[in-house]
Amino acid sequence: MSLMEKEAFLKKMGTRIREIRILKKMSQQQLAHSIGKDQQSIQRLESGNINPSIYYLYQISLGLDVPLEEIIISVV
Repeated sequence: MSLMEKEAFLKKMGTRIREIRILKKMSQQQLAHSIGKDQQSIQRLESGNINPSIYYLYQISLGLDVPLEEIIISVV
């Protein structure tokens, strides 16, 4: 995977997380609080600026109350 492909993938995943969060009527702060992170961490994730671990994505899925697959499958 090239650097451009990786950046596009991370951006797409961040966008998907933001879409789900907004559908759930949650702020970044609320999501962050629910998983023990800070709001800036969620902001960087949604912007595609970090490459999260699978465990971090699992925490996000729990905070959003969606299956992990709902975040990942829509991205690939």
